[in-house]
Amino acid sequence: MKNWIVVVDDEAMSLTSARTMLASEDMKVSCLPSGKSLLKFLEKNSPDLVLLDVIMPEMNGFQTIVALRELEKKQNKPQIPVIFLTGESDHEAEQNGLKLGAADYIHKPFNRDILISRIRNTIDNSRKIESLTEDATKDALTGFLNKAQGVARIKEVLSTNSGALLMVDLDSFKLVNDLYGHEMGDKVLRGFSQLAKASTREDDILCRIGGDEFLFYCSGLHGDAALAALSSRLNEKLEIEAAMLMGSDHGIPLGISIGAVMVPEYGTDYDELFKLADEAMYQTKQNGKHGFTIYEDARLFQDQNQNLEEEISRTIKIMEERNQGTEALMLGADAFSTVFRFIERFNSRFDGRALILLFIVLAKTSGGEAVLNDASVSFGEVLKKTLEKSDIILQRRINQFFVLIPLIEQTGADSIIGKIMSAWKEGQSYEDIEIKTASQIR
Repeated sequence: MKNWIVVVDDEAMSLTSARTMLASEDMKVSCLPSGKSLLKFLEKNSPDLVLLDVIMPEMNGFQTIVALRELEKKQNKPQIPVIFLTGESDHEAEQNGLKLGAADYIHKPFNRDILISRIRNTIDNSRKIESLTEDATKDALTGFLNKAQGVARIKEVLSTNSGALLMVDLDSFKLVNDLYGHEMGDKVLRGFSQLAKASTREDDILCRIGGDEFLFYCSGLHGDAALAALSSRLNEKLEIEAAMLMGSDHGIPLGISIGAVMVPEYGTDYDELFKLADEAMYQTKQNGKHGFTIYEDARLFQDQNQNLEEEISRTIKIMEERNQGTEALMLGADAFSTVFRFIERFNSRFDGRALILLFIVLAKTSGGEAVLNDASVSFGEVLKKTLEKSDIILQRRINQFFVLIPLIEQTGADSIIGKIMSAWKEGQSYEDIEIKTASQIR
């Protein structure tokens, strides 16, 4: 790729001379007549180096480089190396220019070889420094800012930019490492980082604070609709990415949970905002994961005319109407996991036991995929009709069923399995199908 050089000089002859010399070395050259035109140009462009004349009307080179560094800081961009051009032999002025951040001085009229050599050396040195700086500030795996740099950057913008501070966590990521290995875990993290960058703006601050936990600051992000769109987009893309990496039947309820706090509605102090975003994240986890929560103050809304007894009776009636089924409940992976965790906590507190059953529908001979799928559907129906209303079923794959049975004695597993298998044998006609079972008391 050609090096892109911007030459800033109010003398047309100097611009022409510089353009001719640099173009002959296969460099891309842009010529500008003033410091103000340079600043406007750099709002949307990022050249490799600026050749800047010191003596110019309205805005001299020293004033221009000061304004340039302020612009770069405001836009959060790396510093473009600047070489001053001068026809004077003023050592004090040269020293002053170097203190302001110039990389070098070149005297007019130009010596072609010196000009080209110093430009190339300056660009090479700048890229080496930029690379070292990036290594020190970036997380090597994701390319996000590391925790120290990310927090420092967020603290800088909190007092001047409104937006949202987001705690972002990958749901069930530990299962990726446990079941598929840490190398696959790294691939998932890299995939997430790419889709996160594609789903946020260039000036948003993304940093990894550890493991599968991240901190984002999104300027200008306000309200439920914007955050809902971001959450939905990230979850959908991560699901696609996970299927590409681990296969569509990986079975891990991988997703993204977000806790958000709005700025400056809840202040601009980083430590306090971090705590509030963390609280919101906890609520997302408690509410089933794969979504978002925006922090709000706890407020009591009281209606003096409301009859609380009537309200609770009405709510119970609505819930009862929604659960009039007579069969065991078949849930998706997320809801099943939530119920499973609740029952484990309940049993731990009250010294109870739960039974976990695994049923796998298998074809005895190869080539019977259609028959296997049909038999799996039939077996699922048998499970729902044979089990009790309080029992819960998860169809993890087309031919794999988990059953959660709360509050059971150790001796009850065999009788329940026997009851299910008897019901299956009575109603099925699949000679080439067998059912494998396993059980565990927890």
